[in-house]
Amino acid sequence: MPLALLSVSDKTGLVAFARRLVEDCGYSLVSSGGTAKTLATAGLSVTKVSDYTGSPEILGGRVKTLHPRIHGGILARREVAQDVADLEANEIQPIDLVVVNLYPFEQTIAKSDVTLPEAVEQIDIGGPAMLRASAKNFAHVTVLCQPAQYDAYLDEWQKSSGAVSFEFRKACALAGFEHTAAYDRAIATYLSTDEEGTAADTSLPSRYTLTGTQRQSLRYGENPHQQAAWYQSGSEPMGWAAATKLQGKELSYNNLVDLEAARRIVAEFQDDPAAVVIKHTNPCGVAQATTLSDAYRRAFDADSMSAFGGIVALNRAIDAATAQALTQTFLECVVAPSCESEAQEILAAKSKLRVLTLPDLVTGTADAVRLIAGGFLLQDADESPATPDDWKVVTETQPTPEQWQELIFAWKVCKHVKSNAIVVTSDRTTLGIGAGQMNRVGAVNIALQQAGDRTQGATLASDGFFPFDDSVRQAAAAGIGAIAQPGGSLRDKDSIDAANELGLAMIFTGIRHFLH
Repeated sequence: MPLALLSVSDKTGLVAFARRLVEDCGYSLVSSGGTAKTLATAGLSVTKVSDYTGSPEILGGRVKTLHPRIHGGILARREVAQDVADLEANEIQPIDLVVVNLYPFEQTIAKSDVTLPEAVEQIDIGGPAMLRASAKNFAHVTVLCQPAQYDAYLDEWQKSSGAVSFEFRKACALAGFEHTAAYDRAIATYLSTDEEGTAADTSLPSRYTLTGTQRQSLRYGENPHQQAAWYQSGSEPMGWAAATKLQGKELSYNNLVDLEAARRIVAEFQDDPAAVVIKHTNPCGVAQATTLSDAYRRAFDADSMSAFGGIVALNRAIDAATAQALTQTFLECVVAPSCESEAQEILAAKSKLRVLTLPDLVTGTADAVRLIAGGFLLQDADESPATPDDWKVVTETQPTPEQWQELIFAWKVCKHVKSNAIVVTSDRTTLGIGAGQMNRVGAVNIALQQAGDRTQGATLASDGFFPFDDSVRQAAAAGIGAIAQPGGSLRDKDSIDAANELGLAMIFTGIRHFLH
């Protein structure tokens, strides 16, 4: 009889699968610990690993399957005479099927109160060893590492009358190696942080692995000729994988990219209702107000032409008034922490509009990765908060309390606009945005032109320093009253002198926010 080894933490579908292995495929079963108990309780004939090996489980279960009878049976090459002789000499039966999934390490560390010793005990040793051994010997052994593979294996077995194809075994081996790679990456990431979840070593790692499980195949990428898929990091859904789609079409590649850009901006504003409208990853309108509906209307009106077909992020639950406003134009997606039932009924009239709820719009990735030829670049995400206490007023004119609040708002938005970036705001609402320009003067021109006659007394923020005083003079001529910029140019004095001459207030933040 062919021999199957089963040792799983996730017992989803286990009993039904094992029963089919015995009754339809003629397998005898060897199993360990809780898996053996589950199968025996279900009335299946199963040999415990300890009985099969003749060695008891020791160290509180830390050592169960690490034994020559197990790994010899998995790793033996059936076409190598010495391997076959070794099996016969040691009375080891070849193992044809290995069904293993691992201790729930990621689920354990996801708990807010988990301790280091608890996490360490969920680092599987025997499981990865069996997975890697059986995946290595896929020429003779099939390895299954997740319940979703069970039906596919049974279908393959029946189709081939038990002669499982090389291609199927190889595909399963690949899945096994991908599984152990992701598992090891999760452990390494966890051990690189301290008890508060922050990096124990502030330097970037000497090795970096990015792993994920395909969550959804997308229709296409940025353009129809590009293939694309959505991958989830970790076993527990987080971020957009944890969002709920209340209505609308399937999300596209561009939807997800723009939703993330919108999330990053709206995460900056927690104290008051805020709304962000995104187009091609750049904000075309951002606003704060006393009500969510007012914030959305202001953000939309900031650039209503660009907002058509845009992505909207809101930092409060969608209420009826906001829902009514959202249905007045064509939008691709709307995301908010939640949606009131009356609002959901109103939004249903726009059945193609994708409406998502994501309770945690604040938490994002800690790293930013960009692929380049022959490798990739890695940097910390730009999550530095606006810290006005560290800002320096460099002009004779001091910002008023109202201007200080406006400078903070403008600076938070400017951080998320593609460089070169200029943002003009008033009353916590963007008036003009110059994004992605090759020179800063061009970005200033676009932002001021877009703001039109609303610039009198408004605020301007720049993601990088002014290399010359021309931008300051442009702003003053348009009626701008206060400017925020990083400072750090060799010609900072020219800009400061121009601001003093023209009566502007200007602050240096001391931090740059380039976004390429």
